[in-house]
Amino acid sequence: MAELKKLEEKIGIDFKNPNLLKQSMVHRSYLNEHHDFSLGHNERLEFLGDAVLEIVVTEHLFENYPDEPEGELTNWRASLVNAKMLSKVANELKVEEHLFLSRGEAKDKDSKARQYILADSIEALIGAIYLDQGIKKAEKFVVKFILSKLDNILENKLYYDPKSRFQEIAQEKYGITPHYKVLSETGPDHKKVFEVGLYLGAEFVTKAKGSSKQEAQVESAKKGLEKKKW
Repeated sequence: MAELKKLEEKIGIDFKNPNLLKQSMVHRSYLNEHHDFSLGHNERLEFLGDAVLEIVVTEHLFENYPDEPEGELTNWRASLVNAKMLSKVANELKVEEHLFLSRGEAKDKDSKARQYILADSIEALIGAIYLDQGIKKAEKFVVKFILSKLDNILENKLYYDPKSRFQEIAQEKYGITPHYKVLSETGPDHKKVFEVGLYLGAEFVTKAKGSSKQEAQVESAKKGLEKKKW
C-alpha cells in the first residue's frame, strides 16, 4: 500500500479504509490475471462516483450561476464531467502509476481505451472518498481538482459542443441541417474504429475517425468548423 500512500498525499486525504482507495484503482482486466486478488474491480465505485460527481457539479452550477438557463448549465456540466476532462485530471494526479491493470492493458498506453480507464478511475476514486469520508470530502475533491477547471472552460468557450455549433451555424447561414454518414468500420468488435463523413445536403464537408460513431461525428464537426472557418 506504500504507493497508494503517495496518492493519498496528492489528494490530501488519509483513508480510514485503505482498501477502498485500492479498489478504486483496480481495473477489471487485472482480475483476469490475478484470480486470488482480495478485492473486486472498481466498476461499482465508478457507478457511485459518477452520481456523486454529477450532483456536486450540478449543485455548484445551480447555486453559483442563478441567471444562466438550463441549457447553458448542461453544457458547462458536460464539459466538466466528460472522459476527456476526467482523464486529464487523472494525468495531473499521475493516477496511472497506481492502477492495477493486466499486462496487455498496461502496455497499451496510447489507446482511446486508456483515456476511459483513467476517467473511470477518477469516478471510482470519488466513490471511494464518498464511502470513506462522506459527501463533504468528496465535494472538496471535486471542487479542487475538477470544478477548478471551470473558469478556463468559460473563458475559452470550451463548453461548446462542436456538433451543436456546426449545426447552429449551418442552419443560420444555409438553412441546412448537417448530417453524418458512416463511411467505414474497421478493427475487432472490442476495438472498432469508425470513419464518419460530414455533409451539408449533398456537399461532402470532411471526415474523421473515432472509437465510436459519436466520437467520429464530434471530430468531423471540429474539422468542419475549421475548414469552413466559422
